[in-house]
Amino acid sequence: MEPEKHLNLTKIIVTVAIFIFAFLIILGSALITRNARSKEKKDLSLSPKNVSSSKVTNVVKNEEKNDKDSSDDENNDFTNFLDQLQQNANENDNKVDDKNDNHNSNTEVTNTKVPVSNPDAVQLCKQAQTSHEKNIYLTFDDGPSRDITPQILDTLKEYNVPATFFVLGSRVELYPELVRREYNEGHFIANHGYSHSYSSIYSSVQSVIDEFNATNKAVQDALGTTEYNTLLFRFPGGSSGGPYNDLKAEAKRTLEGMGIPSTNWNCLTGDAEAVGRTKEQLLNRLYETAEGWDSLVVLMHDANDKQATADALPEIIEHYKNEGYTFKNYYDIFQ
Repeated sequence: MEPEKHLNLTKIIVTVAIFIFAFLIILGSALITRNARSKEKKDLSLSPKNVSSSKVTNVVKNEEKNDKDSSDDENNDFTNFLDQLQQNANENDNKVDDKNDNHNSNTEVTNTKVPVSNPDAVQLCKQAQTSHEKNIYLTFDDGPSRDITPQILDTLKEYNVPATFFVLGSRVELYPELVRREYNEGHFIANHGYSHSYSSIYSSVQSVIDEFNATNKAVQDALGTTEYNTLLFRFPGGSSGGPYNDLKAEAKRTLEGMGIPSTNWNCLTGDAEAVGRTKEQLLNRLYETAEGWDSLVVLMHDANDKQATADALPEIIEHYKNEGYTFKNYYDIFQ
């Protein structure tokens, strides 16, 4: 090939390559511009003026919540840790075992008996502990609970024995069907406050009243009637002693002025005194503390870690039946 022809062919190839390269650049730019415009339109369609007001509100609330949570994490690490532990406990407690499916069904209310306010109730509640008659009041605090309360109710039903449940409002809201069962089976539903947090309930006299009212409302909601009023209060930790003694005394007077007496106990199984108590230890503690009393008000608990209490209950009932005791609950006072 002649040098001149070779040079012309090279120029042609270079020109074509440049043309192709320029075409590809122009095509790429066009595609990029098109995608950018498409994205812009999509972003505009999601702007606040094109989103429903409820969605905008939710976004704002979530942002505010995230800001608050971030601040809380920095300033309240220990509190958040405790809250998480409580949340985990509640989640575990809400897992229903197959063996308790029947107890956790939507129990209908079939009972119509309600406590009636009694102007002599304060004195009569005192006499329940000091009487020389052989009466026994089985009382259970801190419930209801998923596992233990049904076992206790089964035992009470088997022996046809009445009891009094001093319920926590927060637990009533978790297990309203168990409160309905307690009520249907003739047990007295009394009031133990809402939270069982001393720093909360004893922050003021009004806090005690508020927790009483919140629990009373929770019981009414569980039973589906405003006719039922708990009418009897048990102070968490007892009605006297400790750093909140003066506040408890004032709250007690205030409640009594509202027609709400309170009651403690005169013997106990000690199921809340230490972790891991055995059935035998509970029985021994009860018989020891009941010594010298004719009429007994027995403190026990039906929280979910009180398996030993459920195990000891049949023997407690049999023992006092054999001793000639009459089993009562507080309907005998509020009727």
